Amino acid sequence: MHTYTEAIDYLYSRLPMFTRDGASAYKKDLDRTVALCVALGNPQNNYKTIHVGGTNGKGSSSHMLASVLSAAGYRTGLYTSPHLVDFRERIRIDGQQIEAQFVVDYVNRQQQLIKEIQPSFFEATVAMAFDYFAIKKVDVAIIEVGLGGRLDSTNIIHPDIALITNIGMDHMNLLGDTLEEIAAEKAGIIKTDTPIVISETHPITAPIFKAKAAISHAPLIFADQVLQARRISKTDTLQQIEVQSNDNTTVYDLDLTGSYQLKNILGVLTVIEQLRNLSYIIPQDKVREGLERVQTRTGLQGRWQTISTEPLIICDTGHNEDGIKEIIKNLAEVHFKRLHVVIGAMKDKDLDHMLPYLPKEATYYFSNPNMPRAMGADELADKASSLGLHGAVCGAVVNALNRAKEAYQQGDLIFVGGSNFVVAEVLSDILK
Repeated sequence: MHTYTEAIDYLYSRLPMFTRDGASAYKKDLDRTVALCVALGNPQNNYKTIHVGGTNGKGSSSHMLASVLSAAGYRTGLYTSPHLVDFRERIRIDGQQIEAQFVVDYVNRQQQLIKEIQPSFFEATVAMAFDYFAIKKVDVAIIEVGLGGRLDSTNIIHPDIALITNIGMDHMNLLGDTLEEIAAEKAGIIKTDTPIVISETHPITAPIFKAKAAISHAPLIFADQVLQARRISKTDTLQQIEVQSNDNTTVYDLDLTGSYQLKNILGVLTVIEQLRNLSYIIPQDKVREGLERVQTRTGLQGRWQTISTEPLIICDTGHNEDGIKEIIKNLAEVHFKRLHVVIGAMKDKDLDHMLPYLPKEATYYFSNPNMPRAMGADELADKASSLGLHGAVCGAVVNALNRAKEAYQQGDLIFVGGSNFVVAEVLSDILK
């Protein structure tokens, strides 16, 4: 292979991919990841790591941590998934995406290994990230869990600390139908003698984390029991958050403006304090700097992001019950005349845990992202209509966006969401 496009096409076409194929691509063991990394010399053991899991908030939290550590002078790797516009978003060092040529060279070098081991797309790209971080000699890498925790490909690392954010109802066909079952899977990243921070205390999930931590002799901290946060002010580009602990109050400027970041920042700040206990040098002014410039330092997109002001278009990747509830909170803070919603969903999503929370007074533009796993726009419209949500069946995401723009009048709001992949296609269209 000679080009980046050829290398990415090879990975996409040859390997099972969860975002495209769904549950059939989910490998319920770590064998192939272990085999890949053994063949590469176990690169994940050559630098410090921080593991971040959860249902919602793990992406934002991972990017916040990466921004702060990079600001503090650490050469910081960041592995997240899925990407929105370009595969290279998944693998970054100090905010810079992996070089296209590295992807080409890696695929060329490892083709035979890939043929022998037959990994999933996610397993192959996790190994690529681990190898890249080792070759580039990062000091520390933030590793976001892909799905679940216990059997996730990233769970072969031995981190300095782990963070689990919110636990909610998502991927129930793979992780379980109850919060207890889902939490047990997420708790699988808790390691022996390794500090574990839980961002949000929940009466159902807390006992599960406590039990797993006790078995593993892992120091356990619930962030919301040691810190409290409240928003002081908010603009389109920044929110000011007051964080209170037992002995002091600190104000931070955060360039991620979603209200749900009030939960995430508690976990992030608690992890930073624990890292200091592990001899990481993270000055307070660098914490402030990192939080104020998360998007510019890391390239994070799709988290309550204003992508146009006229027409006013806001997108968010929230795609499950808790994510939708947070979106509704944020919509309540925006002044608009009419609400237009460009929406799509995946076939395996439990819409009964999403659609009932959406506003009935909005006009909907039902779409289907360009992938086999996407639910048809007509099927989504039928399910939504039964719950009092009405609008137009538009097919392709770009068609839905264009229909919303045609109907838009000054003072209205177009919201884009329901799926990572709806947001991805809109960002791709706007960034052309």
